[in-house]
Amino acid sequence: MEILRTVAELREWSRQERNDGGNTIGLVPTMGALHAGHASLIREAKASVGFVAVSIFVNPTQFGPHEDFARYPRNFDADCALAEAEGADAVFAPSVEELYPAGAATFVEVDGLSHRLDGQSRPGHFRGVATVVAKLMIAAEPDLAFFGQKDAAQVAVLRRMVTDLRLTTEIVVCPIVREADGLAMSSRNVYLSAGERVLALTLSRAVRGAETLFASGERHAFNFIEAARETFARLSEIRVDYIAMVDWATLEPVEIAAPGSLFAVAAWVGATRLIDNTILR
Repeated sequence: MEILRTVAELREWSRQERNDGGNTIGLVPTMGALHAGHASLIREAKASVGFVAVSIFVNPTQFGPHEDFARYPRNFDADCALAEAEGADAVFAPSVEELYPAGAATFVEVDGLSHRLDGQSRPGHFRGVATVVAKLMIAAEPDLAFFGQKDAAQVAVLRRMVTDLRLTTEIVVCPIVREADGLAMSSRNVYLSAGERVLALTLSRAVRGAETLFASGERHAFNFIEAARETFARLSEIRVDYIAMVDWATLEPVEIAAPGSLFAVAAWVGATRLIDNTILR
């Protein structure tokens, strides 16, 4: 497995692998602190394309001024070991200066979507995400890019970006990977104390409750949201950010749930903000 540090190296690697027999290229963008959820993305990529690059880059532009950029977990050697074990052919690990050269003044913002759900409580977050993913796609020129459903709002933003910019990369969305008790896997789970870890299960309970309601025939979004509010209301230690039923493509609220609607929750457990969701089926 190759370790690439510059955009030029990544682009050369991608073009070389593609030219050696017309291979397809897959990209798995990450911020490191890899876990089983990331591993599932790498495996899916490896099963879908000829060569896979995993980016490891804690992107400063998607963090707010009082968020956890400085303490975001970083373990490059362990990340490389996991990526290689799952079949990655290259890891792209640039410096901040490599992706954001001195005086950089160009950003990508998907108007509208970037200010909904996570974008409403984290101003500028999706601008940072769209910018760095656009840079990665331009550098790697992948055929497919793999993302987890846990970041469903992010996926909606990136799909719109790819369409609007006429990028040739196809976005592939992979299922949420959960711990045995149902907690959605996240690099931020390491922040949770033992007690907070138990409280965090409330998010997955709220999501399962929505799935149960939908399976029972409920369709009014208000009732889904109220049921989830009741689930959270039992625990004063949790601070809800949002509970929403939206159209997955636009992130606009819907009054009537339908197959494909996105039910999403976000909440602070202690000082840690967590998200979870389900695509109703």
